[in-house]
Amino acid sequence: MSDLTNEDVVRQNVAAVRRTYEAVGRGDIPAVLDVLTDDVEWTLQGPAVIPFAGPRHGREAVGEFFSSVEETLEFQQFEPREFVAQGDTVVVLGYERNLIKTTGRTFEQEWAHVYTLRDGKIAKGRFFENTAAYVLAFDAR
Repeated sequence: MSDLTNEDVVRQNVAAVRRTYEAVGRGDIPAVLDVLTDDVEWTLQGPAVIPFAGPRHGREAVGEFFSSVEETLEFQQFEPREFVAQGDTVVVLGYERNLIKTTGRTFEQEWAHVYTLRDGKIAKGRFFENTAAYVLAFDAR
């Protein structure tokens, strides 16, 4: 039996999620992958015009997600602003401004990222973003 209280677990879960954002900010994707379970589910909702949208399963697939993001986006501003946690769920509310490399278009959005943790690691990431803004920014017309 664990000696951790629910408050301790919540605090550890928030710390794990914060570490992922810090690692992304440094471009240290291996550090992000280390915080994920082997069977992680990772889903950015959106149409196929967004190259990194869709579900991914497992660390390798999440690594491919980050490679696709790096190939297509240049982050001009990325701010996880608020962390809200209860039990094994951590919700992060944030803002970003990006440049789409292929079109030269920029866009801004507020987003919500929802994480489910298991034993201190991220088992599921669900990302709710402004897909209409992405679609317009990816449109080469």
